[in-house]
Amino acid sequence: MDKIYKCFPQGKFKVLTMSYDDGKIPDKRLIKIFNENGIKGTFHLNSGYMEKNDPAITYSYGKRIPKEEIKDLYEGHEVSCHTLTHPTIARCPMTQVIEQVLEDRKALEAIVGYPVRGLSYPNGSYNNEIENMLHHVGIEYSRIVGNSDNFELPRNYYEWKATCHHNHNLLKLADEFIALDKKQYMYMFYVWGHSYEFERDNNWELIEKFAKKIGKREDVWYATNIEIVDYLKVCDSLLFAADGSFVYNPSAASAWISVGDVVFEIPGGTQVALK
Repeated sequence: MDKIYKCFPQGKFKVLTMSYDDGKIPDKRLIKIFNENGIKGTFHLNSGYMEKNDPAITYSYGKRIPKEEIKDLYEGHEVSCHTLTHPTIARCPMTQVIEQVLEDRKALEAIVGYPVRGLSYPNGSYNNEIENMLHHVGIEYSRIVGNSDNFELPRNYYEWKATCHHNHNLLKLADEFIALDKKQYMYMFYVWGHSYEFERDNNWELIEKFAKKIGKREDVWYATNIEIVDYLKVCDSLLFAADGSFVYNPSAASAWISVGDVVFEIPGGTQVALK
């Protein structure tokens, strides 16, 4: 019996995604680097601070992207929530947490014109009660802080830990990721951080070298956080015949699988014979 494996689009087995918080002016330079190298990112924004570039907020981290520039700047990437005003939400009453997330969603959606369905926890703050609440307000994943140092897919979308912060073994992990060749696994390289840190640490060359090293590779799918979530849900919805002779895709989007050494695209709403 041939082994059937779920794949990323076009039959790939590796995905790269980037995740950056706060929406500060250095995002412009970071996005330029991403675009030049075919890399996609998710950018978590605090809509309540967009027009408030006062010293109390910007003292050491710089100004935020103006509201009128956001839609064009982040085109091709994902805009995601980071709460309205960046509180340490595990210390807040749940009514305020709900308002922080919902009002941020509403404001961001009014700017970008599509459903905003992701979050990164401000100050890395969360608890079980917050996790259990998020799907009720339309949030489908949230990133936590820290480094997993591995390339595993998320087991809990509401405790999504990245492979590494960009200041943590970034180039070493990039070399390890590039060298991966066991197609029986699906690998995800997830990098997080804040673009202003490149200004603060004077190390823009780090992300430039990383992007050139890992960008535009034929064996890597470049995706935003929500694209990964959506795609994996499509894969999980596939309905296989008991003997593996065919598969039905009830979703609207395509999924890709491999059967032995043959890659199949399973278009949305279709049944495909595998033998």
